[in-house]
Amino acid sequence: MEAGKVKYPIGDQNFKSIRENGFIYVDKTRFITKILEGNKYLFLARPRRFGKSLFLSMLRYFFEGERKLFKGLHIDSTDWDWEPYPVLHLDLNTDKYAEPGILDGVMDNLFRSWEEKYEVVVRDTEFSQRFKTIIERAHEKTGKQVVILVDEYDKPLVGNLHNDENFQHYRMKLASLYSNFKSSAEHIRLVLLTGVSRFSKLSVFSDLNNLKDITFSEDFADICGISEKELLENFQTGIMQLADKRRVSYEEACRIMKHNYDGYRFTPEGSDIYNPWSVLNALSDLRIGSYWNATGATSIVAEALHGADVDIESTLNASWNLDDLAGLDLMNADPTALLYQTGYLTIGDYDFDTDTVRLKVPNEEVKKGLFNDLLKCYVKVKHGTLKNLLDGINEGIKSGEPDKFMKYLDAYFSSVPYDMKMDNENNFHNAFYILTTLLGIDTKAEAHTSDGRIDILIETPKYIYIVELKYDSTPEEALRQIEDKEYARQFSTDNRQIFRIGVNFSSKTRRIDSWAIS
Repeated sequence: MEAGKVKYPIGDQNFKSIRENGFIYVDKTRFITKILEGNKYLFLARPRRFGKSLFLSMLRYFFEGERKLFKGLHIDSTDWDWEPYPVLHLDLNTDKYAEPGILDGVMDNLFRSWEEKYEVVVRDTEFSQRFKTIIERAHEKTGKQVVILVDEYDKPLVGNLHNDENFQHYRMKLASLYSNFKSSAEHIRLVLLTGVSRFSKLSVFSDLNNLKDITFSEDFADICGISEKELLENFQTGIMQLADKRRVSYEEACRIMKHNYDGYRFTPEGSDIYNPWSVLNALSDLRIGSYWNATGATSIVAEALHGADVDIESTLNASWNLDDLAGLDLMNADPTALLYQTGYLTIGDYDFDTDTVRLKVPNEEVKKGLFNDLLKCYVKVKHGTLKNLLDGINEGIKSGEPDKFMKYLDAYFSSVPYDMKMDNENNFHNAFYILTTLLGIDTKAEAHTSDGRIDILIETPKYIYIVELKYDSTPEEALRQIEDKEYARQFSTDNRQIFRIGVNFSSKTRRIDSWAIS
Protein backbone atom coordinates (compact mmCIF):
# COMPACT_ATOMS: atom_id res chain seq x y z
CA MET A 1 0.00 0.00 0.00
CA GLU A 2 1.37 3.43 -0.92
CA ALA A 3 2.49 5.76 1.84
CA GLY A 4 -0.40 7.84 3.13
CA LYS A 5 -2.96 5.72 1.28
CA VAL A 6 -5.92 4.70 3.46
CA LYS A 7 -8.04 1.69 2.56
CA TYR A 8 -11.71 2.29 3.31
CA PRO A 9 -14.04 -0.75 3.54
CA ILE A 10 -16.79 0.65 1.32
CA GLY A 11 -19.61 -1.91 1.32
CA ASP A 12 -17.55 -4.56 3.15
CA GLN A 13 -19.34 -5.62 6.33
CA ASN A 14 -17.28 -8.75 6.99
CA PHE A 15 -14.93 -8.28 9.94
CA LYS A 16 -12.53 -10.98 8.79
CA SER A 17 -12.21 -9.49 5.32
CA ILE A 18 -11.60 -6.01 6.72
CA ARG A 19 -8.90 -7.16 9.13
CA GLU A 20 -7.11 -9.47 6.70
CA ASN A 21 -7.07 -6.93 3.87
CA GLY A 22 -5.79 -3.99 5.88
CA PHE A 23 -8.90 -1.83 5.73
CA ILE A 24 -9.37 0.86 8.34
CA TYR A 25 -11.40 -0.39 11.33
CA VAL A 26 -12.82 1.60 14.23
CA ASP A 27 -12.33 -0.61 17.30
CA LYS A 28 -15.70 -1.45 18.85
CA THR A 29 -14.50 -4.56 20.70
CA ARG A 30 -14.72 -2.78 24.06
CA PHE A 31 -18.47 -3.39 23.92
CA ILE A 32 -17.96 -7.16 24.01
CA THR A 33 -17.20 -7.04 27.74
CA LYS A 34 -20.42 -5.13 28.40
CA ILE A 35 -22.37 -7.68 26.37
CA LEU A 36 -20.81 -10.62 28.21
CA GLU A 37 -21.62 -9.07 31.59
CA GLY A 38 -25.27 -8.31 30.81
CA ASN A 39 -28.52 -10.01 29.90
CA LYS A 40 -28.14 -12.89 27.46
CA TYR A 41 -31.10 -11.73 25.34
CA LEU A 42 -30.36 -8.34 23.74
CA PHE A 43 -32.02 -6.13 21.14
CA LEU A 44 -30.47 -3.10 19.38
CA ALA A 45 -32.15 -0.73 16.91
CA ARG A 46 -30.11 1.65 14.76
CA PRO A 47 -30.72 3.23 11.32
CA ARG A 48 -29.47 1.53 8.15
CA ARG A 49 -25.80 1.81 7.20
CA PHE A 50 -24.66 2.42 10.77
CA GLY A 51 -22.45 -0.64 11.23
CA LYS A 52 -24.87 -3.14 12.79
CA SER A 53 -23.90 -5.89 10.35
CA LEU A 54 -20.17 -5.28 10.89
CA PHE A 55 -20.62 -5.41 14.67
CA LEU A 56 -22.42 -8.76 14.45
CA SER A 57 -19.74 -10.06 12.10
CA MET A 58 -17.09 -9.03 14.62
CA LEU A 59 -19.00 -10.85 17.40
CA ARG A 60 -19.21 -13.97 15.26
CA TYR A 61 -15.44 -14.23 14.80
CA PHE A 62 -14.87 -13.37 18.46
CA PHE A 63 -17.07 -16.22 19.68
CA GLU A 64 -15.60 -18.55 17.06
CA GLY A 65 -12.22 -17.94 18.71
CA GLU A 66 -10.32 -16.35 15.80
CA ARG A 67 -7.97 -14.37 18.05
CA LYS A 68 -5.52 -13.48 15.26
CA LEU A 69 -8.16 -11.15 13.77
CA PHE A 70 -8.27 -9.18 17.03
CA LYS A 71 -4.57 -8.54 17.42
CA GLY A 72 -4.01 -5.00 18.68
CA LEU A 73 -7.70 -4.39 19.45
CA HIS A 74 -9.08 -3.71 22.92
CA ILE A 75 -10.51 -7.19 23.55
CA ASP A 76 -7.14 -8.83 22.86
CA SER A 77 -5.79 -7.37 26.11
CA THR A 78 -8.45 -9.07 28.26
CA ASP A 79 -8.31 -12.51 29.88
CA TRP A 80 -10.88 -14.09 27.54
CA ASP A 81 -9.98 -17.78 26.95
CA TRP A 82 -10.75 -17.66 23.20
CA GLU A 83 -12.31 -21.12 23.14
CA PRO A 84 -14.77 -21.33 20.24
CA TYR A 85 -18.54 -21.35 20.65
CA PRO A 86 -21.05 -22.55 18.06
CA VAL A 87 -22.42 -19.42 16.34
CA LEU A 88 -25.68 -19.28 14.37
CA HIS A 89 -25.63 -16.06 12.35
CA LEU A 90 -29.01 -15.31 10.77
CA ASP A 91 -28.63 -12.58 8.15
CA LEU A 92 -32.12 -11.56 7.03
CA ASN A 93 -30.85 -8.65 4.96
CA THR A 94 -30.31 -10.81 1.89
CA ASP A 95 -33.71 -10.38 0.23
CA LYS A 96 -36.68 -8.00 -0.14
CA TYR A 97 -39.39 -10.48 0.95
CA ALA A 98 -41.87 -9.38 -1.67
CA GLU A 99 -43.51 -12.83 -1.70
CA PRO A 100 -44.66 -14.99 1.24
CA GLY A 101 -42.31 -17.93 0.57
CA ILE A 102 -39.01 -16.05 0.41
CA LEU A 103 -38.15 -16.34 4.11
CA ASP A 104 -38.52 -20.13 3.90
CA GLY A 105 -35.91 -20.23 1.16
CA VAL A 106 -33.49 -17.97 3.05
CA MET A 107 -33.81 -20.04 6.22
CA ASP A 108 -33.60 -23.36 4.38
CA ASN A 109 -30.18 -22.40 2.95
CA LEU A 110 -28.92 -21.49 6.42
CA PHE A 111 -30.38 -24.59 8.05
CA ARG A 112 -28.84 -26.93 5.49
CA SER A 113 -25.34 -25.61 6.20
CA TRP A 114 -25.80 -25.87 9.96
CA GLU A 115 -27.40 -29.31 9.76
CA GLU A 116 -24.40 -30.54 7.82
CA LYS A 117 -21.92 -28.88 10.18
CA TYR A 118 -23.48 -30.26 13.35
CA GLU A 119 -24.56 -33.60 11.85
CA VAL A 120 -28.26 -33.09 12.38
CA VAL A 121 -30.64 -35.83 11.28
CA VAL A 122 -33.54 -33.91 9.75
CA ARG A 123 -36.88 -35.30 10.88
CA ASP A 124 -39.06 -32.20 10.54
CA THR A 125 -39.57 -29.87 7.58
CA GLU A 126 -41.17 -27.02 9.59
CA PHE A 127 -38.42 -24.45 9.92
CA SER A 128 -39.07 -23.40 13.53
CA GLN A 129 -38.67 -26.98 14.67
CA ARG A 130 -35.59 -27.41 12.46
CA PHE A 131 -34.05 -24.36 14.13
CA LYS A 132 -34.77 -25.77 17.58
CA THR A 133 -33.12 -29.07 16.66
CA ILE A 134 -30.03 -27.27 15.30
CA ILE A 135 -29.64 -25.23 18.51
CA GLU A 136 -29.86 -28.33 20.71
CA ARG A 137 -27.57 -30.42 18.49
CA ALA A 138 -24.91 -27.65 18.23
CA HIS A 139 -24.77 -27.50 22.04
CA GLU A 140 -24.64 -31.28 22.35
CA LYS A 141 -21.90 -31.72 19.72
CA THR A 142 -19.59 -28.90 20.89
CA GLY A 143 -20.28 -28.90 24.61
CA LYS A 144 -20.72 -25.11 24.40
CA GLN A 145 -23.93 -23.11 24.54
CA VAL A 146 -24.96 -21.50 21.28
CA VAL A 147 -24.52 -17.85 20.28
CA ILE A 148 -27.32 -16.58 18.02
CA LEU A 149 -26.84 -13.35 16.06
CA VAL A 150 -29.79 -12.02 14.03
CA ASP A 151 -28.97 -9.28 11.51
CA GLU A 152 -31.99 -7.13 10.48
CA TYR A 153 -34.52 -9.24 12.38
CA ASP A 154 -37.27 -6.97 11.03
CA LYS A 155 -36.41 -6.89 7.31
CA PRO A 156 -39.39 -9.06 6.22
CA LEU A 157 -41.75 -6.82 8.26
CA VAL A 158 -40.35 -3.43 7.21
CA GLY A 159 -40.61 -4.48 3.57
CA ASN A 160 -44.32 -5.22 3.99
CA LEU A 161 -45.63 -2.37 6.12
CA HIS A 162 -48.19 -1.57 3.41
CA ASN A 163 -49.04 -5.18 2.55
CA ASP A 164 -51.07 -6.49 5.47
CA GLU A 165 -51.33 -10.04 4.13
CA ASN A 166 -47.56 -10.43 3.71
CA PHE A 167 -46.90 -8.58 6.96
CA GLN A 168 -49.08 -10.93 9.00
CA HIS A 169 -47.57 -13.96 7.24
CA TYR A 170 -44.03 -12.90 8.13
CA ARG A 171 -45.02 -11.82 11.63
CA MET A 172 -46.28 -15.34 12.37
CA LYS A 173 -43.24 -16.95 10.76
CA LEU A 174 -40.77 -14.81 12.70
CA ALA A 175 -42.68 -15.21 15.98
CA SER A 176 -42.49 -18.98 15.51
CA LEU A 177 -38.77 -18.83 14.70
CA TYR A 178 -37.87 -16.52 17.61
CA SER A 179 -39.95 -18.54 20.11
CA ASN A 180 -36.99 -20.93 20.22
CA PHE A 181 -34.99 -18.34 22.13
CA LYS A 182 -37.11 -19.11 25.19
CA SER A 183 -37.90 -22.80 24.67
CA SER A 184 -34.21 -23.59 24.05
CA ALA A 185 -32.84 -21.24 26.74
CA GLU A 186 -30.68 -23.91 28.42
CA HIS A 187 -28.75 -24.36 25.16
CA ILE A 188 -28.14 -20.63 24.52
CA ARG A 189 -25.18 -18.47 25.61
CA LEU A 190 -26.27 -15.22 23.92
CA VAL A 191 -28.90 -13.84 21.57
CA LEU A 192 -28.40 -10.42 19.93
CA LEU A 193 -30.93 -9.12 17.45
CA THR A 194 -30.48 -5.92 15.44
CA GLY A 195 -32.78 -3.98 13.13
CA VAL A 196 -33.79 -0.49 12.09
CA SER A 197 -37.17 -0.55 13.78
CA ARG A 198 -39.12 -1.42 16.87
CA PHE A 199 -42.27 -3.45 16.70
CA SER A 200 -44.45 -4.35 19.67
CA LYS A 201 -42.55 -7.12 21.44
CA LEU A 202 -45.68 -9.24 21.67
CA SER A 203 -46.08 -9.19 17.89
CA VAL A 204 -42.78 -10.93 17.15
CA PHE A 205 -41.26 -12.09 20.44
CA SER A 206 -44.44 -13.66 21.77
CA ASP A 207 -43.03 -15.24 24.94
CA LEU A 208 -39.64 -13.58 25.24
CA ASN A 209 -40.45 -11.20 28.11
CA ASN A 210 -36.84 -10.96 29.29
CA LEU A 211 -35.48 -9.40 26.10
CA LYS A 212 -33.23 -6.48 27.09
CA ASP A 213 -33.53 -3.48 24.77
CA ILE A 214 -30.17 -1.65 24.72
CA THR A 215 -31.25 0.85 22.06
CA PHE A 216 -31.40 3.78 24.53
CA SER A 217 -28.75 2.50 26.95
CA GLU A 218 -25.97 4.99 27.73
CA ASP A 219 -23.57 2.01 27.99
CA PHE A 220 -24.10 1.33 24.27
CA ALA A 221 -24.55 4.90 23.00
CA ASP A 222 -21.75 4.66 20.40
CA ILE A 223 -21.79 0.91 19.74
CA CYS A 224 -22.56 1.81 16.11
CA GLY A 225 -21.45 4.88 14.18
CA ILE A 226 -18.36 7.01 14.73
CA SER A 227 -17.86 9.32 17.69
CA GLU A 228 -15.94 12.60 17.45
CA LYS A 229 -13.03 11.00 19.33
CA GLU A 230 -13.01 7.99 16.99
CA LEU A 231 -13.13 10.23 13.92
CA LEU A 232 -10.08 12.25 14.99
CA GLU A 233 -8.13 9.18 16.13
CA ASN A 234 -8.79 6.98 13.08
CA PHE A 235 -9.34 9.32 10.14
CA GLN A 236 -6.78 12.10 10.55
CA THR A 237 -5.01 11.20 7.30
CA GLY A 238 -8.24 11.19 5.33
CA ILE A 239 -9.36 14.51 6.77
CA MET A 240 -6.00 16.06 5.90
CA GLN A 241 -6.35 14.78 2.34
CA LEU A 242 -9.87 16.23 2.16
CA ALA A 243 -8.51 19.56 3.42
CA ASP A 244 -5.81 19.57 0.73
CA LYS A 245 -8.37 18.69 -1.95
CA ARG A 246 -10.70 21.53 -0.94
CA ARG A 247 -7.80 23.93 -0.24
CA VAL A 248 -8.93 24.57 3.33
CA SER A 249 -7.35 24.07 6.75
CA TYR A 250 -7.57 20.79 8.65
CA GLU A 251 -9.87 22.49 11.19
CA GLU A 252 -12.20 23.68 8.41
CA ALA A 253 -12.31 20.18 6.90
CA CYS A 254 -13.32 18.84 10.33
CA ARG A 255 -16.06 21.47 10.52
CA ILE A 256 -17.34 20.50 7.07
CA MET A 257 -17.45 16.81 8.01
CA LYS A 258 -19.28 17.62 11.24
CA HIS A 259 -21.84 19.88 9.53
CA ASN A 260 -22.70 17.27 6.92
CA TYR A 261 -22.40 13.90 8.66
CA ASP A 262 -22.45 14.37 12.46
CA GLY A 263 -25.43 15.08 14.69
CA TYR A 264 -26.92 11.67 15.50
CA ARG A 265 -27.56 10.96 19.16
CA PHE A 266 -29.06 7.65 20.22
CA THR A 267 -29.27 8.16 23.98
CA PRO A 268 -30.29 11.22 26.04
CA GLU A 269 -26.82 11.91 27.43
CA GLY A 270 -24.74 10.35 24.66
CA SER A 271 -22.34 12.28 22.47
CA ASP A 272 -23.00 13.10 18.83
CA ILE A 273 -22.34 10.32 16.33
CA TYR A 274 -21.18 10.55 12.70
CA ASN A 275 -22.82 8.48 10.00
CA PRO A 276 -20.11 5.87 9.21
CA TRP A 277 -21.27 5.16 5.66
CA SER A 278 -21.05 8.82 4.69
CA VAL A 279 -17.71 9.35 6.48
CA LEU A 280 -16.07 6.40 4.70
CA ASN A 281 -17.37 7.44 1.29
CA ALA A 282 -16.57 11.14 1.70
CA LEU A 283 -12.97 10.46 2.75
CA SER A 284 -12.53 7.80 0.08
CA ASP A 285 -13.82 10.12 -2.67
CA LEU A 286 -12.45 13.30 -1.04
CA ARG A 287 -15.83 14.81 -1.78
CA ILE A 288 -18.80 15.94 0.34
CA GLY A 289 -21.63 13.99 -1.25
CA SER A 290 -25.10 12.75 -0.37
CA TYR A 291 -24.05 9.15 0.30
CA TRP A 292 -26.48 7.95 2.95
CA ASN A 293 -29.53 9.36 1.15
CA ALA A 294 -28.49 7.52 -2.01
CA THR A 295 -28.70 4.13 -0.28
CA GLY A 296 -32.21 4.44 1.12
CA ALA A 297 -35.75 5.42 0.38
CA THR A 298 -35.83 9.13 1.22
CA SER A 299 -38.68 9.66 -1.26
CA ILE A 300 -40.82 7.03 0.50
CA VAL A 301 -40.26 8.71 3.88
CA ALA A 302 -41.04 12.13 2.37
CA GLU A 303 -44.25 10.86 0.78
CA ALA A 304 -45.32 9.27 4.08
CA LEU A 305 -44.71 12.54 5.93
CA HIS A 306 -46.59 14.51 3.29
CA GLY A 307 -49.46 12.04 3.33
CA ALA A 308 -49.80 12.25 7.12
CA ASP A 309 -51.11 15.83 6.79
CA VAL A 310 -49.14 17.13 9.77
CA ASP A 311 -47.29 20.36 10.43
CA ILE A 312 -43.84 19.43 9.13
CA GLU A 313 -41.88 21.99 11.16
CA SER A 314 -43.51 20.85 14.42
CA THR A 315 -43.05 17.17 13.58
CA LEU A 316 -39.36 17.59 12.78
CA ASN A 317 -38.75 19.50 16.02
CA ALA A 318 -41.11 17.62 18.34
CA SER A 319 -40.54 16.96 22.04
CA TRP A 320 -41.21 13.53 23.46
CA ASN A 321 -41.18 11.94 26.85
CA LEU A 322 -38.34 9.43 26.79
CA ASP A 323 -40.58 6.49 27.76
CA ASP A 324 -43.02 7.38 24.98
CA LEU A 325 -40.19 7.69 22.44
CA ALA A 326 -38.77 4.33 23.53
CA GLY A 327 -42.22 2.80 23.11
CA LEU A 328 -42.75 3.99 19.55
CA ASP A 329 -42.86 1.28 16.92
CA LEU A 330 -43.47 1.31 13.19
CA MET A 331 -47.07 0.18 13.62
CA ASN A 332 -47.72 3.51 15.35
CA ALA A 333 -49.66 5.91 13.15
CA ASP A 334 -47.55 8.88 14.26
CA PRO A 335 -45.01 9.72 11.50
CA THR A 336 -42.42 10.36 14.21
CA ALA A 337 -41.91 6.61 14.55
CA LEU A 338 -40.98 6.24 10.88
CA LEU A 339 -38.78 9.34 10.84
CA TYR A 340 -36.95 8.51 14.06
CA GLN A 341 -36.35 4.83 13.47
CA THR A 342 -35.22 5.26 9.88
CA GLY A 343 -32.67 7.93 10.88
CA TYR A 344 -34.30 11.10 9.55
CA LEU A 345 -34.81 12.32 13.12
CA THR A 346 -32.54 11.86 16.11
CA ILE A 347 -32.35 12.96 19.74
CA GLY A 348 -31.44 16.61 20.20
CA ASP A 349 -31.70 18.29 23.58
CA TYR A 350 -32.61 16.43 26.77
CA ASP A 351 -34.43 17.93 29.76
CA PHE A 352 -33.53 16.09 32.97
CA ASP A 353 -36.41 17.59 34.97
CA THR A 354 -39.15 16.41 32.63
CA ASP A 355 -37.30 13.41 31.13
CA THR A 356 -38.11 14.88 27.72
CA VAL A 357 -36.10 14.84 24.51
CA ARG A 358 -36.40 17.23 21.60
CA LEU A 359 -35.97 15.60 18.23
CA LYS A 360 -34.12 17.13 15.29
CA VAL A 361 -32.94 16.40 11.76
CA PRO A 362 -29.35 15.25 12.44
CA ASN A 363 -27.26 17.02 9.80
CA GLU A 364 -27.05 18.81 6.47
CA GLU A 365 -26.86 15.64 4.37
CA VAL A 366 -30.09 14.24 5.81
CA LYS A 367 -31.84 17.63 5.73
CA LYS A 368 -31.06 18.21 2.04
CA GLY A 369 -32.16 14.73 1.01
CA LEU A 370 -35.40 14.84 2.99
CA PHE A 371 -36.39 18.38 2.07
CA ASN A 372 -35.56 17.99 -1.62
CA ASP A 373 -37.89 14.99 -1.77
CA LEU A 374 -40.53 16.77 0.30
CA LEU A 375 -40.41 19.66 -2.16
CA LYS A 376 -41.22 17.24 -4.98
CA CYS A 377 -44.37 16.26 -3.08
CA TYR A 378 -45.58 19.87 -3.19
CA VAL A 379 -44.24 21.31 -6.44
CA LYS A 380 -44.42 19.80 -9.91
CA VAL A 381 -42.18 21.80 -12.24
CA LYS A 382 -39.06 21.07 -14.23
CA HIS A 383 -35.76 21.33 -12.38
CA GLY A 384 -34.59 24.38 -14.32
CA THR A 385 -37.85 26.25 -13.76
CA LEU A 386 -37.83 25.41 -10.05
CA LYS A 387 -34.24 26.61 -9.71
CA ASN A 388 -35.19 29.96 -11.25
CA LEU A 389 -38.09 30.30 -8.80
CA LEU A 390 -35.89 29.44 -5.83
CA ASP A 391 -33.19 31.86 -6.93
CA GLY A 392 -35.74 34.65 -7.32
CA ILE A 393 -37.30 34.06 -3.91
CA ASN A 394 -33.89 33.87 -2.29
CA GLU A 395 -32.69 37.07 -3.92
CA GLY A 396 -35.86 38.96 -2.99
CA ILE A 397 -35.68 37.96 0.68
CA LYS A 398 -31.97 38.56 1.16
CA SER A 399 -31.89 41.89 -0.74
CA GLY A 400 -34.86 43.40 1.12
CA GLU A 401 -37.22 43.44 -1.89
CA PRO A 402 -40.49 42.06 -0.49
CA ASP A 403 -42.47 42.70 -3.66
CA LYS A 404 -39.98 40.69 -5.74
CA PHE A 405 -40.05 37.96 -3.10
CA MET A 406 -43.86 37.81 -3.28
CA LYS A 407 -43.96 37.71 -7.10
CA TYR A 408 -41.68 34.68 -7.19
CA LEU A 409 -43.54 33.12 -4.28
CA ASP A 410 -46.79 33.48 -6.23
CA ALA A 411 -45.17 31.70 -9.18
CA TYR A 412 -43.95 28.98 -6.83
CA PHE A 413 -47.44 28.25 -5.51
CA SER A 414 -48.90 28.32 -9.00
CA SER A 415 -46.78 25.22 -9.69
CA VAL A 416 -48.57 23.24 -7.00
CA PRO A 417 -50.48 20.42 -8.75
CA TYR A 418 -54.26 20.67 -8.95
CA ASP A 419 -54.90 17.49 -6.94
CA MET A 420 -52.95 18.75 -3.92
CA LYS A 421 -54.98 20.13 -1.07
CA MET A 422 -53.98 23.77 -0.57
CA ASP A 423 -57.20 24.91 1.03
CA ASN A 424 -55.86 25.09 4.57
CA GLU A 425 -53.07 27.00 6.27
CA ASN A 426 -51.20 23.85 7.29
CA ASN A 427 -50.39 22.86 3.71
CA PHE A 428 -49.41 26.42 2.84
CA HIS A 429 -47.07 26.59 5.85
CA ASN A 430 -45.55 23.22 5.01
CA ALA A 431 -44.83 24.19 1.42
CA PHE A 432 -43.37 27.52 2.54
CA TYR A 433 -41.29 25.95 5.34
CA ILE A 434 -39.79 23.38 2.96
CA LEU A 435 -38.95 26.10 0.47
CA THR A 436 -37.17 28.44 2.89
CA THR A 437 -35.38 25.61 4.67
CA LEU A 438 -33.80 24.54 1.38
CA LEU A 439 -32.83 28.15 0.76
CA GLY A 440 -31.04 28.20 4.13
CA ILE A 441 -33.23 30.99 5.51
CA ASP A 442 -34.22 31.18 9.17
CA THR A 443 -37.97 30.62 9.03
CA LYS A 444 -40.55 29.83 11.69
CA ALA A 445 -44.17 28.88 11.09
CA GLU A 446 -46.69 29.66 13.83
CA ALA A 447 -44.09 31.68 15.75
CA HIS A 448 -45.48 32.45 19.23
CA THR A 449 -45.76 35.99 20.58
CA SER A 450 -47.30 37.32 23.81
CA ASP A 451 -50.61 37.91 22.03
CA GLY A 452 -50.85 35.30 19.33
CA ARG A 453 -48.89 33.45 16.67
CA ILE A 454 -47.19 34.86 13.60
CA ASP A 455 -48.06 32.72 10.59
CA ILE A 456 -44.60 33.01 9.05
CA LEU A 457 -41.56 34.77 10.48
CA ILE A 458 -38.43 35.14 8.31
CA GLU A 459 -35.18 36.57 9.65
CA THR A 460 -32.04 37.48 7.71
CA PRO A 461 -29.00 39.44 8.92
CA LYS A 462 -30.54 42.69 7.59
CA TYR A 463 -34.29 42.13 7.36
CA ILE A 464 -37.27 40.72 9.26
CA TYR A 465 -40.42 39.58 7.42
CA ILE A 466 -43.68 39.15 9.33
CA VAL A 467 -46.15 37.35 7.09
CA GLU A 468 -49.81 36.89 7.99
CA LEU A 469 -51.93 34.59 5.83
CA LYS A 470 -55.66 34.80 5.25
CA TYR A 471 -57.94 32.57 3.19
CA ASP A 472 -60.63 34.09 1.01
CA SER A 473 -60.28 37.42 2.78
CA THR A 474 -58.12 40.47 2.05
CA PRO A 475 -54.43 41.28 2.57
CA GLU A 476 -55.53 44.43 4.43
CA GLU A 477 -57.27 42.25 7.00
CA ALA A 478 -54.03 40.31 7.42
CA LEU A 479 -52.04 43.53 7.92
CA ARG A 480 -54.61 44.73 10.46
CA GLN A 481 -54.05 41.58 12.50
CA ILE A 482 -50.27 42.13 12.46
CA GLU A 483 -50.82 45.63 13.89
CA ASP A 484 -53.61 44.71 16.34
CA LYS A 485 -51.61 41.80 17.78
CA GLU A 486 -48.40 43.88 17.81
CA TYR A 487 -46.40 41.08 16.22
CA ALA A 488 -43.46 43.44 15.57
CA ARG A 489 -43.18 44.61 19.19
CA GLN A 490 -40.61 41.94 20.08
CA PHE A 491 -38.28 43.52 17.50
CA SER A 492 -38.64 47.11 18.76
CA THR A 493 -34.95 47.33 19.71
CA ASP A 494 -33.76 45.43 16.64
CA ASN A 495 -31.86 47.48 14.04
CA ARG A 496 -33.01 45.34 11.14
CA GLN A 497 -35.66 46.63 8.73
CA ILE A 498 -39.09 45.07 9.30
CA PHE A 499 -41.49 44.22 6.48
CA ARG A 500 -45.10 43.42 7.33
CA ILE A 501 -46.78 41.38 4.59
CA GLY A 502 -50.47 40.52 4.45
CA VAL A 503 -51.34 37.67 2.08
CA ASN A 504 -54.70 36.47 0.84
CA PHE A 505 -54.78 32.93 -0.48
CA SER A 506 -57.74 31.89 -2.67
CA SER A 507 -59.13 28.42 -1.99
CA LYS A 508 -60.86 28.58 -5.39
CA THR A 509 -57.81 29.32 -7.54
CA ARG A 510 -55.44 27.71 -5.00
CA ARG A 511 -53.03 30.58 -5.51
CA ILE A 512 -51.95 33.76 -3.76
CA ASP A 513 -54.76 36.10 -4.71
CA SER A 514 -53.19 39.36 -3.53
CA TRP A 515 -50.78 40.82 -1.02
CA ALA A 516 -50.01 44.08 0.72
CA ILE A 517 -46.75 45.31 2.25
CA SER A 518 -46.13 47.88 4.95
